[in-house]
Amino acid sequence: MTDQVEPAGGPGASGPGPDGAGFTYRASEQELIVVARPEARLRAVTEGVRSAADSDVSALNMFLSDEQLALEPLFGNEERVQSAVQQHMDTADGDDVPDLALFYRVRGGESRAQELRSRMAALPGIDTAYVKPGAVPASLGPDRSRHASRSRSGQSGAPGMGETGIGESGRRKEGTPVTPDFTGRQGYLRPAPEGVDAHWAWQRLGGSGEGITVIDIEGAWQLGHEDLTGKLAGVVIGTPIQDVAWRNHGTAVIGVIGGDRNYVGINGIAPEATTAAASFQPLGTAATIHAAADRLGPGDIVLIELHRPGPRFDFEPRDDQRGYIALEWWPDDYAAIRYACAKGVIVVAAAGNGAESLDDAVYERRPDEFPESWRNPFNPSNRPSGAVLVGAGAPPPGTHGRDHGPDRSRLGFSNYGARLDAQGWGRETTTTGGSWNKPGDLQGGAEEIAWYTDTFSGTSSASPVVVGALACLQGMLKAAGQQLMTPERARAMLRSTGSPQQDAPGRPASQRIGNRPDIKSAVTNLLPSAVGSGQAERYWDELLPYPRELPPRLRLFVAGEWRNLNDPSPDIRQAVHAAFAGGHPDVRVWFSDDEVVGLVVTG
Repeated sequence: MTDQVEPAGGPGASGPGPDGAGFTYRASEQELIVVARPEARLRAVTEGVRSAADSDVSALNMFLSDEQLALEPLFGNEERVQSAVQQHMDTADGDDVPDLALFYRVRGGESRAQELRSRMAALPGIDTAYVKPGAVPASLGPDRSRHASRSRSGQSGAPGMGETGIGESGRRKEGTPVTPDFTGRQGYLRPAPEGVDAHWAWQRLGGSGEGITVIDIEGAWQLGHEDLTGKLAGVVIGTPIQDVAWRNHGTAVIGVIGGDRNYVGINGIAPEATTAAASFQPLGTAATIHAAADRLGPGDIVLIELHRPGPRFDFEPRDDQRGYIALEWWPDDYAAIRYACAKGVIVVAAAGNGAESLDDAVYERRPDEFPESWRNPFNPSNRPSGAVLVGAGAPPPGTHGRDHGPDRSRLGFSNYGARLDAQGWGRETTTTGGSWNKPGDLQGGAEEIAWYTDTFSGTSSASPVVVGALACLQGMLKAAGQQLMTPERARAMLRSTGSPQQDAPGRPASQRIGNRPDIKSAVTNLLPSAVGSGQAERYWDELLPYPRELPPRLRLFVAGEWRNLNDPSPDIRQAVHAAFAGGHPDVRVWFSDDEVVGLVVTG
């Protein structure tokens, strides 16, 4: 057992679940995965399987028939899968992609998965078989001291929590009060080190995530939410789980990334990025990751918002999520992530809320059921999956009147280790959706499409913060005509830039969760910057900026583009006004990209 968890009640340590009491998500199913022997060259057919190498598979087919089971290729038709993988084998990210055609999923007999596993592993043509515990969102419930008494709209019971959650139009009933502007509570949008500096990014060409697509993999979403009407593409894979807790979770994630930029509710970090939803039911996690990657292009992003019970407690589900780890530890999920990265798709995944050191020796021990070729992906000495792994850091003390420890320190529930690449806000994340399985604690009421929460948390809230920052950066690169980040480059950038992790009592920075992204500092590493100069041809003085959180700007048209000077002093303002009012302005401007770095007024 790891011993790094803060004592109960200490900052950053409160456990998952409403009031810290633990909770469960329903409809989370285990998966029975079979790995075929390469030499058997199994191929699924209508009635069982055949062997393209003419191996004897009669015993396997008899077993499947007797037990009324079906063996389905996990990633689709074996020949097409092998061909698709081969296309990426010559790239740096595609080197040594696992053979996806060897993975199968067993349909049927779910209640006897462990018994069937051992029997199937002994059959001719089968290398091994293993059971994956059910995956659940890597989120936490509100703190004990943050119970839902803060609702602005009244929350007795849970009105509006129907079982559809999809067919809403985003329009509220006539006469319903307009949702307030909650953006002042979104500290993660602000300049570093508090936030990722989304406000700065929005002033740059492409900096709102234009041209980038993000697919969120989890269970369900409220697609009709009033603050997700701009760039949400809907469900592109799978069938959403009909459960309000799952739906609140997905809605919160999408809000952090792509909430509409307006004066209602919240703003997403990358509001112009296209967001889409992918439910891991009924395909399973690995097949959904693979399918999502096939719907995206190089530079787009897949977000995995799930974790599952690991070996610390013998893979048993727990309400407190202790011992839960990132999905990449399982062979088929690892293979799917490797495939996505080989295609140039950036994969971001929650590291998990298990309070675990992923450097622990328990993760080095290969389960007997795993293929002999398996190597612990948490060990940096082994071939990485290529995914960005995200831990949960504390927000600045005093956020929403709470103190979870020093800003950017590891929260006690967050997994950590050398494998982690970056951190996001793991508490106090203001976004769309309700509070776990209840109406929103920031705004509730009868209409689910207008719920908002101040308590979204866990590595689930941290991960979309990182995704939003990446989408903004990719948008700027695209707008500048530069090559988009590859998965490898994205991981390197997150590790080399950003606001550093801080120590906390009992949770030193050596328990690595990484830096909090800083879009502005990252741009200096990604985009070539050259200082230009020229005469200002015209100007305007922006006294009331949009969004309101942006600083006042003096905008000068120089060398064919508008350049921005943030927070100009009264003297500079007056000098520029006077120069242009005189009819013969002589305003010399030095600029980098669209930012004014120097200014001389002589007339």
